[in-house]
Amino acid sequence: MKHFIYFLTLSFLVINPAFAMHGNNHDHSKDMDSPVLSNAKKVESTDCKNKVNIDVNGLVCDFCARAVEKVFSKRKEVSAIDVDLDNGKIVIAMKNGKSIDDAILTKLITDSGYDVVKINKGCDE
Repeated sequence: MKHFIYFLTLSFLVINPAFAMHGNNHDHSKDMDSPVLSNAKKVESTDCKNKVNIDVNGLVCDFCARAVEKVFSKRKEVSAIDVDLDNGKIVIAMKNGKSIDDAILTKLITDSGYDVVKINKGCDE
């Protein structure tokens, strides 16, 4: 039975190498060269009044960025999101006339496993 469990674990890691790599020994610097999110241009072109800039600790790899993107893409107020791994920033483009309260933003990010340092809304970067 012990060998069977070992085999299953090894098989899972071979089939899902992303899971194996996301442990503490993963070299996150390799992930920073990959394109993180496809909405970066859409966020950049958004009027600053509709942007939320969030400084975050703990964002270090593409998997982190994808997790945050998934959380915010489910929100009806959000039109696009960009995660800057190098600088630990999340920029959210809000739909016109929509917003998300700072407490909700903080909860969504901390529930994803990251720490919010600062939130700036609108043109106050």
